[in-house]
Amino acid sequence: MGLYIPVSIPASGAALRAGALEVVVLGGHLLLYPTGVCQEKFAEAAAPPPATRPPVLLLHGFTDNRSVFVLLRRALVADGLRHVEAFNYSPLTRDLRVTARHLARRVEELCDRTGQEQVDLVGHSLGGLVGRYYVQRLGGDARVRTLVTLGTPHSGTQIAPFLDAHPLMRQMRPGSEVLAELAAPTPGCATRCVAFWSEFDAVMTPVGTARLEHPDLRVENVQVMGIGHLALAVHPTVIAAIRRVLDGIGPAAAAAPGVESVA
Repeated sequence: MGLYIPVSIPASGAALRAGALEVVVLGGHLLLYPTGVCQEKFAEAAAPPPATRPPVLLLHGFTDNRSVFVLLRRALVADGLRHVEAFNYSPLTRDLRVTARHLARRVEELCDRTGQEQVDLVGHSLGGLVGRYYVQRLGGDARVRTLVTLGTPHSGTQIAPFLDAHPLMRQMRPGSEVLAELAAPTPGCATRCVAFWSEFDAVMTPVGTARLEHPDLRVENVQVMGIGHLALAVHPTVIAAIRRVLDGIGPAAAAAPGVESVA
């Protein structure tokens, strides 16, 4: 069981405001989406960046791309202490386990290029499950210091049954083979896991499925009030909390003024 720390973002008419914010975020993301279609390219001979903290690799969600992380990425590199990259997986992906294996190769390449022994992963939605599969089932805990998930269906989501035609959606359903693998024992897993979830995340059905519960994992569950699924990747309070997690200076809930922490 993980530590439960609500992060309150006070708002009147919270559900209505969360929905309105989702529309605004969606509009901005649609404008940026074309800029993130292509995979990032790096010069083979590039020198390791002058960073003192583990590099961060960002993992987007279903049908998305790296453009969803524009604001988060800017915030994470602002102090110049860490290198940040984003990993695009193919929109034709049909099995998140295959993507997790691709992620494993990308992590090794990133460690080689930066001279670091470990990385931090931040995954939005499906990206969080990809990162978790790598950590738990492919030995990724040796490389991943911290795994942060944002609105990830750790227990499976029942949203939009008509999307079950897509294999990835079936893997995100409660009781799927992949989720059963992730629920299996993972003794000695060294990675710290921090799962952000919101009661207004309409993609997570039922509410709370984005909480991570596993007896073998070191987990901090962070509830964010007043925002929806897309906003989890861009809201300044969440971004501040993620920075605090990756800086290793304490619980995520102490991230910003006005944020309440209840153990």
